[in-house]
Amino acid sequence: MFVIAGVLPAISRDLGVSAAVAGQLVTVFALAYAVLSPLLAAVTARVPRKRLMLVALVLFVIGNVLTVLAPTYPLLLATRVVAAAGAALFTPTASAVAAELAEPERRGRALALVMGGLSMASALGVPLGTWLGGEYGWRVTIWLVVGLAVVGGAGVLAQVPEIRIQSSARLRDRFTPLADRGVLAVLTTQLLVFGGGFTAYTYIASLLDLPLAAVLWAWGIGGIVGNQVSGRLTDRYGPRRMVFIGIVVATAFIGLIPVANLALPIALVWAFLWGMVGWLIAPAQQYRMLAALPGNVPVGLGLLSSAQYAGMFVAALGGGVALEQYGRAGVIGLAVALGAVGVVFTLVTYRPQAVSLPEPESSLGSRTG
Repeated sequence: MFVIAGVLPAISRDLGVSAAVAGQLVTVFALAYAVLSPLLAAVTARVPRKRLMLVALVLFVIGNVLTVLAPTYPLLLATRVVAAAGAALFTPTASAVAAELAEPERRGRALALVMGGLSMASALGVPLGTWLGGEYGWRVTIWLVVGLAVVGGAGVLAQVPEIRIQSSARLRDRFTPLADRGVLAVLTTQLLVFGGGFTAYTYIASLLDLPLAAVLWAWGIGGIVGNQVSGRLTDRYGPRRMVFIGIVVATAFIGLIPVANLALPIALVWAFLWGMVGWLIAPAQQYRMLAALPGNVPVGLGLLSSAQYAGMFVAALGGGVALEQYGRAGVIGLAVALGAVGVVFTLVTYRPQAVSLPEPESSLGSRTG
């Protein structure tokens, strides 16, 4: 999904649609992810986690291969649903496995390790994909995504132990936590944070007049740095502080996009800092969810992942409308507004909780093999 932002201009030219219409590929992916994540989690609740991660990657690969082969825009939209289904299975499962395998006092770092895969993909895959899309066409970029997914599958096959995590197979149990105000607060913050950040990120090619690949390199490297320190900082200072710092500063950097557009050196520093601060938030949010719902980690992380992609859905859809109606200023204004609402909402609703996480083996599940 990340790489689509870098090749939106190439897709729009190839298929004869506007950048805002091309951006709806992100909208469809994000909406499908948000809807399918709890449904697929219920259906696959009793499948061993390693096997499930491999199935998810196979589905993701199939979806992206179909994307490459799709000759028209409507078919391209349909293939993004298939790819989203694979992602919706994989990401929450990987986070739950990380939480299961880590000691309680190191779970912030374990969750950051999972997010590190996304930051590495952003740092290496997105700029490379953007360059490839500009030079050889956006379909070559999607082939890169397919190749990286295959490499990821080999890593799972070789490194991840076979474990089972106790989780209800009933769909209604997936939504029971929504009755908890603490859980709802975490999910709403997640939606607003990703809505604001990805309103700007999805349409970044339309917001800057500078070499996009270089800017995305800087953003991705900043993400790697932020991810490396986020888990340790969350373990040390707690998620409350990290969430507030991340939201406030990341929103401020979005507002500085016109300044970043003045010159490439400014944009590179700006992108690095924005990426670094933005990647501080995700592990802290996952940690908050573990604290709010310690007895059902897979469900909690699945809901959090759905909220994240619901935010991306809002970002892609709202950002596309803003771009068509108001241009760059509309996109930046919407992104900053969502971030500001996220700051105020979190300030009002965040109540510090004593983090009492269950011991992995006794209450989360049992390992086999």
